[in-house]
Amino acid sequence: MKRMPLERPTEHYDERIVNIDEQICALLKQRKESSDHNPGFPPLEHISGWANSFELYEDFLKAVFGVLRNEEHFRPIADPSGFRKHIPILKSIEQGELFYSVNSVRQYNNASVITFSIDWDITTDLPENPHNHSYFELYLGEEYDSRMTNGGRSSGHSSYCYVISPPLPDDLSGFEFKFREYGAPFNNKPTGIEVVFQIE
Repeated sequence: MKRMPLERPTEHYDERIVNIDEQICALLKQRKESSDHNPGFPPLEHISGWANSFELYEDFLKAVFGVLRNEEHFRPIADPSGFRKHIPILKSIEQGELFYSVNSVRQYNNASVITFSIDWDITTDLPENPHNHSYFELYLGEEYDSRMTNGGRSSGHSSYCYVISPPLPDDLSGFEFKFREYGAPFNNKPTGIEVVFQIE
């Protein structure tokens, strides 16, 4: 998701702790490298023990480790600028009761933007509809960074907008747009639903 710019929440900072904060940053780097950039989440009994040992709140530590687990989602994302053209895709797939489609790619000087749409019969638009709380990630290969920036839902329709950088080539022949469903953002457990569009 696109993040709002952070405003410094307070003017106060105790300069006596600047060396400690620097050490925290060094430890975060060491933690990332030691775990091969895949730290996971500590067992809850570890968190409970650390909270007792260091006089910290358990929920605070859970929040800290939750943020540390999702560092990749804080990577800067391209802000599309310099619109050039639309590239028609016009692909659709029906799986079960859901109809998935991608109409076009919007090309910018520094990025590409794609909208992934999902439609279904509004008479099945009920709370038990499994699509109600899903989240899709777009995979295009390791050389491309793809991030969902916004999405919306109305009766019988959902859509998700993704920014891709660097920009895709104008000739998309041979490309594969792979959308994987997850139960929630930043979740590493896929639901098993995968929608793939092959560009010929």
